[in-house]
Amino acid sequence: MGNLTAQQVMEVKGKGFLRNRGTDLFSGRLVAPGTVFTAQNMEDIAHMARTMGNGKVLPTSRLTVEIPGIPYERIPEAMAYAQAHGMRFGGTGAKIRPVAACKGTTCVYGNFDTQELARKIHEAYYLGWTDVALPHKFKITVGGCPNSCMKPSLNDFGVEGHRAPRYNPEACRGCKVCGVENSCPMKCAVLREGKLEIDQAVCNKCGVCLGKCPFHAVEWESPVEYQLFFGGTWGKRARLADPLPHLVGEEEILPYLEKSILWFKENAYQKERFGLALERVGFEKFLQEIQGDSLLQRKQEILSAPIKTRA
Repeated sequence: MGNLTAQQVMEVKGKGFLRNRGTDLFSGRLVAPGTVFTAQNMEDIAHMARTMGNGKVLPTSRLTVEIPGIPYERIPEAMAYAQAHGMRFGGTGAKIRPVAACKGTTCVYGNFDTQELARKIHEAYYLGWTDVALPHKFKITVGGCPNSCMKPSLNDFGVEGHRAPRYNPEACRGCKVCGVENSCPMKCAVLREGKLEIDQAVCNKCGVCLGKCPFHAVEWESPVEYQLFFGGTWGKRARLADPLPHLVGEEEILPYLEKSILWFKENAYQKERFGLALERVGFEKFLQEIQGDSLLQRKQEILSAPIKTRA
């Protein structure tokens, strides 16, 4: 231990290699598009772990994979092997971090293809903006339903899928055992005097009740809408994100994300998280700025400007 300079350690950290405590060995962090590693990826990762690391593979909380125990001098070899097999190390630094997503793609509660949306964000921003330095790290999470397994409200930018029930009272036959009432986790769907009633003030649009009525009183299909969250954090200082006051369509997600990152780049001080900048400037002012196109029109100016430092 102690044979490496601080500059050497920081240089490889920027490439996705984190020093193992008390050693001159490193954990290499591999990032998958849409959080999905293929079976072949896992075989190649196992090969790297056996031949370049200490034989172990560690999943991270953001669904990346780390190979610990890689000697400093073998880092270029590990990077070359990963690239040759369609993978890349990364996921560190004051920039857009690996995009995390729940398994909503296959989950019975998932309202949409979460991994596909995460892949789009990964390609457009994690890869597309890989050289963009930000005031602090910026975490993005995609969740398939209000169960919030991936905690969208505790990330800098969170997406959560919703499907609102479309109720046709005329189709309700007042069944003694109502599938919609029995399936509702919020207990907002109740059969009263032979008719189903849905309390819209309580309904969180989770989509669980869809398809539970054989007479289609609650339609089998419903369009997906998305709740967006801004400025959540977890850790030493937890902060629940501010939700957008209304749900949006899929085509609105990436524009809101891009404007949020640009706003963060322009307004936050160095080492200030997005949520703290929102608190300092004001969420209402932030909303006003991201509703228009000014940030997008000034995109290149914002990206090329230095990060603000405190006086």
